[in-house]
Amino acid sequence: MTLTVSGHIICATPAEAGRVQAHLPRHIELTRAEPGCIRFNVTPTADPLVWHLDEEFTDAAAFKAHQDRMATTIWAEQTRGIKRDFKVSEA
Repeated sequence: MTLTVSGHIICATPAEAGRVQAHLPRHIELTRAEPGCIRFNVTPTADPLVWHLDEEFTDAAAFKAHQDRMATTIWAEQTRGIKRDFKVSEA
């Protein structure tokens, strides 16, 4: 059973969007290298303040490990407070 995440990162200001743009490539690189990460895509939308999330992990434990690792990164520090709107589901 895999766990998928689908949704958006929604910035309130161009400054927030700049922080996402600056730190997103490394965040993607590190996440894709995690054990249990099957797919991790964060792509821009037509709105320059919004990114689409499309993620898949082998199971809930892999997703929790991702969240735990990410919590102490520069990505977490620089994007703290930026709205995330996503749905987690298991299939």
